[in-house]
Amino acid sequence: MRTLRFLLQKEFRQIFRDPSIIRLIFIMPIIQLMILPWAADYEIKNIKLSVVDKDHSDYSRQLISKITSTGYFQLAVYTNSYPEALQQVEKGNADLVMEIPASFEKELVKEDQATLFLAMNAIDGVKANLGSAYLRSIIQDFNREVRLEWIQFPRFSPETQIEITSSNWFNPLMNYKYFMVPGILVILLTMIGVNLTAINIVREKEIGTIEQINVTPVKKFHFILGKLIPFWLIGLLVLTIGLTIAWLAYGIIPVGSFVTIYIFAAIFLLAVLGLGLLVSTYAENQQQAMLVSFFIMMIFILLGGLYTSIDGMPEWAKWITRFNPVAYFIEVMRMVVLKGSGLADIKKHLLIMFGFAVVLNSWAILNYRKRS
Repeated sequence: MRTLRFLLQKEFRQIFRDPSIIRLIFIMPIIQLMILPWAADYEIKNIKLSVVDKDHSDYSRQLISKITSTGYFQLAVYTNSYPEALQQVEKGNADLVMEIPASFEKELVKEDQATLFLAMNAIDGVKANLGSAYLRSIIQDFNREVRLEWIQFPRFSPETQIEITSSNWFNPLMNYKYFMVPGILVILLTMIGVNLTAINIVREKEIGTIEQINVTPVKKFHFILGKLIPFWLIGLLVLTIGLTIAWLAYGIIPVGSFVTIYIFAAIFLLAVLGLGLLVSTYAENQQQAMLVSFFIMMIFILLGGLYTSIDGMPEWAKWITRFNPVAYFIEVMRMVVLKGSGLADIKKHLLIMFGFAVVLNSWAILNYRKRS
């Protein structure tokens, strides 16, 4: 214990002697949590719409007015020529084209049906899909309004309709920030845990202090613990800062217990810090350690369920996510913050994360070689 205490004192002095680490601990969480939730916006708004109105009727004007009043669409171009509208899409001035035929109102009144033509710029597939879905929904709503207006006339008989009402659980207002912020906080902890520990032992190799430690009777177990515990405490501090920012900036207060979050975060940090130390024992210099940790972080982020649902991934990708500790913590954070899940609900995640922590830290201890 005495040896471990001296190692911890040495590590804390090294950490707080380096101003870049202090900035990383305090400034990075603030900047990322204040910027990323606003940039990573799942809502598509201000879609530029090009309208080709060949009818110029009362109904066509009502439809256009309804579409532009929703806030999702901006009327970028209003013309009679489809080639002109398509040219605006090619120039990037419009995202969607809606063509209203010349007989739109006539067919709607006499034939009880009318046809509209939609063309989407699918270079941005997400924007095209969501934009067209929004537009179809608005057109269907306009269609229902027209039918309700016609029911009062004797020649139209009311039709049986099924009305659907919905209720959103766990995130009633569908605020995407409540979904994104917990996941971004997990990525922050992972970045700090993996990157800082990955370059820790390597830096000692480069400056030569590792040789002085190697000739001492310090056990490998104590040496790895001395490297792990300071960053473990720093990770919990970053989590506290992140939860405070989430509360102050976005009003996010976990429905579940903070104790549940901190217990899982403590085990998660042991796992990712062990991974960083493992990388550090293999790398020969800081450049190697940083490149490897960057590669690992990219996999963790892309296959962690932060931006894309794991359920929608192909089967081979789902198997990879089972070995991704970030995926488990993101799921747990959303369960606790949004659903109010407790320790009993996440016991499977706890056991898996504990297994990650044991395997990775044991591997790091065994792989560290003392050289005289």
